[in-house]
Formats: sequence, structure tokens, C-alpha cells
Amino acid sequence: MRPAELERLTVVEAADRYVELVRARTVTGGLSASTAEVYARDVATLVELAGADRVLDDLTGEDVDAVLLAFARKPDGRSPAGSGGGGQSPSSQARFRRSVSALFKHAALVGWVQVNPMLHATVTAKERGGLRPHRRALTREQAQGLIGAARRLPEEPVGASKRRDQRTELRDGLIVLLLATVGPRVSELTRANVEDFFTNGGVRYWRIFGKGGRTRDVPLPDDVARVLQAYLERGRRPAEVEEKALLLSWRGRRLARGDVQAVIDRVLARVDPDRRRSVTPHGLRHTTATHLLADAVDMDAVRRVLGHSDLSTLGRYRDELPGELEVAMRAHPLLRGEGTG
Repeated sequence: MRPAELERLTVVEAADRYVELVRARTVTGGLSASTAEVYARDVATLVELAGADRVLDDLTGEDVDAVLLAFARKPDGRSPAGSGGGGQSPSSQARFRRSVSALFKHAALVGWVQVNPMLHATVTAKERGGLRPHRRALTREQAQGLIGAARRLPEEPVGASKRRDQRTELRDGLIVLLLATVGPRVSELTRANVEDFFTNGGVRYWRIFGKGGRTRDVPLPDDVARVLQAYLERGRRPAEVEEKALLLSWRGRRLARGDVQAVIDRVLARVDPDRRRSVTPHGLRHTTATHLLADAVDMDAVRRVLGHSDLSTLGRYRDELPGELEVAMRAHPLLRGEGTG
């Protein structure tokens, strides 16, 4: 039950009491010291963004929205110089939201607020991805730089110290090309088997086994199909020919999901610094969707490539590109072929 009387504490007073309570839980073993410090740091950020002297009970859902947005845009001090990072990562935003929510739940329980303002916040956890301060998709120049590095990888000389059975250039190039041009989920990529790739009418297809037991046959771009064939012929050791997994570690085991990011990072290291930007496998899925849609590819075709059951889902994978509105208006379909008269 809620206490009979409301205690009108300021934000900083409530924060101090809450952090003291959180740190006390470390003594009983209910919370680790490192977790308690994370809570304390997030609560201190809440005080900074909401205003130390405001009364906690006066904060509304709109105030919470403003705090969450302000935190999302705060510079991330962990990002290396020149990396392009300008705000908090989605995981940091999720952690901050949990910390703020925990404070307000406690405040409602002990009578510091009449109503938990988190219940009236419109910036929900599901929508927060749209508030990220910078795109997940690579620009055209960045994507082409990464794809170019992946194409060149098999042709570059291998260091003399590298054993023949540890050479993974063809495999790494294929991984990046599939992620950047077809946009599979990383789980779909690592689950792929050699038998999932087939030729029909002179076109190479990848039968992708996706969510919910659904399958889709996606045609590969010619350049990607050629790299795939080279990998199957020269990138796998004779002892691995009988292995059904497409992507293998140099030890001959199916590649794990966690290995894919390391492959991307290795290829990124070969990209010109002016065109280089860190990206995750899911970021390359965004890149595929963004550039196919920006190039006026039919939305239903893009939906089928990505393996979505609903067109509306594409909105989550469509990032804005600089200058695209200007290009669209210059090439307006209703004005093509018309005179200026």
C-alpha cells in the first residue's frame, strides 16, 4: 500500500536516498558492487538531466521522455576519436532506462511520488531504436569501401608466417559480401549449409532458413556468386569438402555467431580511413534495406529479400541518407519529360 502522506523530495534528495539504499544491498549480497555503481552513475545522470532542485513528484511523463532523449544524445566518452560516435549506444540507453525505471518504482512504493511517471512516458523501449543519434546503415561510400575491401581480400598476398590451413581470405570476403548485399540475419548466415546454395536458370540462389520455419530463395548478385564459387573450390580444405556447414573456422568447425563481428572488423581495417565506419552484422542488414529502398527497388521485393512477413516491418530497417530528399525532388516522376514552358 502507498504511504498515507506524500514526501515531496527534490530529485537530488531522492537520488541520494535511493543510491544509499542500493549500496546497502551490496552488504547483504543482494547486489554486486559493480552493479550498484552503475545504478549510482545512472541516477546521477538523471539528476543532471532532470534538474537537481525539481520536486520528484512534479516530474511528468513528458519530463521522462526529455530525459531519455537527452541521454541518448549525450556523447559517449568510450568512443575512440574519429570513430564517428556521437551519442549513447542502444544498450547504454536500455541500461539507463532500467535504472531510471527502478528508481521511480521505489519512489512510488515509499511515497515520494503519487504516480510513477514512467507509466506515462511515450518513449518506450521498443521505439528507442528510432532515437539513436546516428544511423546504423553505412552510407553508400562507406558500404562501397567495405565491399571493395572484401572483393580485394582474396587477391592480396598472404604473409609468409601464416599457415596454409589458417588462410581465411576467401571466407572473410564472402561473409562481408553476403551480409552487405543480401542482408541476412547473422543466425541465418552461420546456419547456412553448402547445399542451401543452388543454381536455377543460370542464376545462383541462396535458400535461407529464417524465423518461424519460413524459407526464402534469394538470388545472389553475380559478383557475390563468383566469390561463393571461388570459396567452395579453393577456400575449403580437402578434408572439409564433406562438411555441410558453409562457413568454417580454420579448425574446421561451423563458424559461431560471435566470430562474424571479428571478420567484419578485419575487413574494415583494410578500408580507407575516410570511408571506414564501425558496423555490426545487423547494421549491414540495415545497410542492405536502406540502399535497396533508396534505389527505388520494389518494397515487396526488399521485404522478401530480408525475410519479413509484413511490409510495415521495413520501417525499422530504413535509415535516412544524406541528400536523398533533394535527389528525389529533382527527379520527380510527375515532372519527367515535361518542358519548362
